[in-house]
Amino acid sequence: MKQNRGNTTRFNKLAFIVAFAVALLASLAAAGPASASGWGHRTWQVQVGSESRDQEIQGMSFLPSEIFINEHDTIDWAANAAEIHTVTFLAAGQSLQPFNPFNEDELLKRGGDSYDGHSYYNSGLLSNVEVPGFPVTTSYSLTFPREGDFTYYCLVHGEMMKGTVHVREQGTDYPYSQADYNKASRAQARAILRDGHQLDASLAEQASNHRVLAGGDDGVAMVMRFVRPSVTVHVGETVVFANTGMGAPHTVTFGTEPANVFAPSGTPSNFTGGDLNSGIIPPGGEFSVTFKTAGTFKYICALHDFMGMVGQVRVVD
Repeated sequence: MKQNRGNTTRFNKLAFIVAFAVALLASLAAAGPASASGWGHRTWQVQVGSESRDQEIQGMSFLPSEIFINEHDTIDWAANAAEIHTVTFLAAGQSLQPFNPFNEDELLKRGGDSYDGHSYYNSGLLSNVEVPGFPVTTSYSLTFPREGDFTYYCLVHGEMMKGTVHVREQGTDYPYSQADYNKASRAQARAILRDGHQLDASLAEQASNHRVLAGGDDGVAMVMRFVRPSVTVHVGETVVFANTGMGAPHTVTFGTEPANVFAPSGTPSNFTGGDLNSGIIPPGGEFSVTFKTAGTFKYICALHDFMGMVGQVRVVD
């Protein structure tokens, strides 16, 4: 029951942020006439993700998450964060599945440059930085030749991160300009950032010397840090690393980063130093390490250390 209440809270937060952006767009539309005639082919800009300057807070939204265009218009999606995302239109009848980092159909671009309205189209992984171990690009473009309402997802973050493209008949007046979308997106990004800092403070209250949180999210923002990253325990005690989020997998990796960070290695029940890797800790998962010798042991998330997700355990007699 506790997990269900948590899920409800996450979806409520997401609904609030989306409603906030929609309300802002509505106010912009009420302030004046439609932005422009719908004749001619236009290219629209959508940002993928958002982040704080130190990359600690990552937004799980397409900005804008809802856009109205006309037949034969094009959308350019641009990576706006270090965290990896995708822009993915599922095939008719296809269900959304947990992200599989070994599936090339999820990692790489699939489909052409013109959307047919029913097949699988995928951007491949998008990020605004180089991500070790992953083939990433910074942008993705798709043209929409036919009318319809089309939902798309980030495969990495699932239902928490989706958008809708409304394609109307060519010649229909546009309800919003790109400037309108940009203004609403900036306001939404600020709201996500505020939410992320509140989440970080809430997570800190749940952490202790014996329980380190491996990131966290609330369906709107992600904290890309170990919460209470530096802890002190005694020889023989155990530290639990818990991924309390719904959106991103993590690792806990001591020593040399292995070639395959997705596979567990080492003996966490009898750790005396050296190399140890949790493998993937999925959302909701945990990894326990029992420390059998004194010392200071540094660790990283092998997927997000370049964003500052690192820590250390000090073990005393």
